[in-house]
Amino acid sequence: MDAESFRSGLIGAAQGLGWFVLGSAMIQYALYTLQTVLAFFELRHARNEERRTDPSWMLGAKSIPGITMLVPAYNEEKTIVENIHSLLTLRYPRYEIVVVNDGSKDGTARAVIAAFKLERIDLRRPHPAPCKPIRGIYRHRDYPNLLFIDKENGGKSDALNAAMNYARHPLVCGVDADSLLDHNSLLKAARPFVEHPHSLVAVGGTIRIANGCEVHGGMVTNEGAPRKLLPLFQVIEYLRAFLIARLSFSRLNTVSIISGAFGLFKRHAVLAVGGYTHGTVGEDMELIVKLHRHFKERAEPYNILFVPDPVCWTEAPESLAVLRRQRTRWQRGLCEVLWRHRTMLCNRRYGRIGTLGLPMFIAFDIVGPILDLIGLIFVPLLCLAGLLTWHYMAAFFAVVVFYGVFLSMMALVLAELALFKTTRKRDMALLAFAAIAENFGYRQLNLLWRIEGIWQYFRKQQAWGEMTRTGFTKKKPKPSA
Repeated sequence: MDAESFRSGLIGAAQGLGWFVLGSAMIQYALYTLQTVLAFFELRHARNEERRTDPSWMLGAKSIPGITMLVPAYNEEKTIVENIHSLLTLRYPRYEIVVVNDGSKDGTARAVIAAFKLERIDLRRPHPAPCKPIRGIYRHRDYPNLLFIDKENGGKSDALNAAMNYARHPLVCGVDADSLLDHNSLLKAARPFVEHPHSLVAVGGTIRIANGCEVHGGMVTNEGAPRKLLPLFQVIEYLRAFLIARLSFSRLNTVSIISGAFGLFKRHAVLAVGGYTHGTVGEDMELIVKLHRHFKERAEPYNILFVPDPVCWTEAPESLAVLRRQRTRWQRGLCEVLWRHRTMLCNRRYGRIGTLGLPMFIAFDIVGPILDLIGLIFVPLLCLAGLLTWHYMAAFFAVVVFYGVFLSMMALVLAELALFKTTRKRDMALLAFAAIAENFGYRQLNLLWRIEGIWQYFRKQQAWGEMTRTGFTKKKPKPSA
């Protein structure tokens, strides 16, 4: 083969790779666009349901199922007391809070015991869900619906199982210790269980970023956009994840994940699948997939929903190091769940969750980042080598940036319709800026972290990673006259 033929073949291969990458990106973005359309329809349906009945009627109803809040805590000294205060002020007729200190190395246990004047009690319950030994159980007569459990370290799944063993109510709600719930969150999350008492087994709500908001008495009293760039980008990212991806999955009845920060479940269903699985960093998705599998294999009717409002507020990482640990851990958890339940993939026995829901995670979260990174690296290199034209590279990056901005703006529109109550013009301007700016560096960093998470999974890396907290922003007292 002469040099000219070799060069011609190389150019052909480069162009083939270029068109493959561009075609893959177009297919991916077309699916994202379809998700956005489905999300609009599902949001309209959710809004119609909300207008039909006000959940406040549940406050005086005697038949409303009770809820046990499961709050695992590990090194949460800075936020745990504020979180518990938030949970104690929720509007719901019958609920209890079970906080589990999972062998924290900081002052988490001391902070809770001192803040609520808790006293050690002798309380024994059956342990249907496996967990590490309990070191002590605490309660105070002034807080009859608050139970504090101190146990040996076993991980988040182990702590959730311990809390569930001591739960007295038919519904359980997992809440992260660095999160705050809106005042009516339990009412809004429980309403679908009241309307569909037999078929519904789980409901998830929206997670929003609390950075930039003012907090008083365990409640978000003033919504605001973060002033730091990294949390600001995460606001847009969360809106895309919840108001496009999960709304569309709910429309298709293929919800595959309910965030561990806030999810409501039937206790007997969770215990039927063995509780939360130990030895995984993706316990939230693992539980949902186990529930799908359990009911599909038994041909029992069931449903799992995502509801855009209720809202749970969480503190987002403000440093790249902490954010990287969080995102690589999420990706490892996804890989673990997909591999553990690989027999469900493309299996018609499991209905839409097997033929559509889980394969979409493969396409969007495993294959997608790899193809995106190939495009971002090889397209400029091939252009520099003269194997692709600069016009092609300009078109490729224009498509990537345009669709990224489009999806982020659509998420903002959905948020304005579904979530934002009193959004100031300055905050909306900041969010619109973030929707554009995140496409130049931040999203590419997330691609790298996802691929790093896949690599860590293959290397069997199991470390959870330290999550540094700064604490919620307190409401500033007004100066005296």
